[in-house]
Amino acid sequence: MARHDLQETHAVTAFAFPRSALTRRAALALAASFALAGCVSTPPAATGDIHVMTSGGFTAAYNELRPGFERSTGRIVKTAYGASMGNASDSIPSRLGRNEPADVVILARPALDALVAQGKVVAGSQVDLVRSSIGFAVRKGAPKPDIGTVDALKRTLLAAPSIAYSASASGTYYETELLKTLGIEDQVKPKSKRILSERVGTVVARGDAALGLQQVSELLPIEGIDYIGPLPAEVQRVTVFSAGVATASKQPEAARQLIRYLNAPAAAPTIAKTGLEPLSAR
Repeated sequence: MARHDLQETHAVTAFAFPRSALTRRAALALAASFALAGCVSTPPAATGDIHVMTSGGFTAAYNELRPGFERSTGRIVKTAYGASMGNASDSIPSRLGRNEPADVVILARPALDALVAQGKVVAGSQVDLVRSSIGFAVRKGAPKPDIGTVDALKRTLLAAPSIAYSASASGTYYETELLKTLGIEDQVKPKSKRILSERVGTVVARGDAALGLQQVSELLPIEGIDYIGPLPAEVQRVTVFSAGVATASKQPEAARQLIRYLNAPAAAPTIAKTGLEPLSAR
């Protein structure tokens, strides 16, 4: 029964019986009959909002899975998005530092473990959800350069007039390790731009960068770009994205319930189609 129908039922009941006749026992019995009939919603204390902070790597999968959890539990899930690391105002560490509400945090495993060390996430609550690879994209319709081998990748990076990379896990790897490994840091880093609080694909779609590098799952949903492919296996950096329960959570059991839902084998097909490797399927 819809909420407004229930309200109308209560109104009719109150009209039909004098208030003095509705003893406490009768009122409880009446409420129980409605509950058995499936007409009374779960008490508010059991259906409080769940607050989630998630980084970009898992966002596409999370956005598809969240409505199913809400339908099956009757809970509302409120979400804040941000990078796994860094000091941008909307990064997850910055949000937690401001004591924004959080029950579940989903981000790169090294960053999650750092939050455990800082006392922001409950130790032992970490659950690995997916493996995520790094890929490249160009503006829609632009020629797709060759990145199929390490040598081809080097040539492409040297030839690109501008390159955008994220301020999170994939970008940290790019600016601190990948360019050094390829031996082209001095030539390529000056024309590379670190993107804060925005998807790399969005920057490429606008034409503000000729080439963009980010987690594959963050590139695929962006309109206006063409995905080229992943980094060659020899220089690929796979990141595990994990979930944990925030120490400030007001609903830790509900937080764990959501994490189990995201990690269930039934979620694997949805996760896989967003460009991630679900760990629950192993």
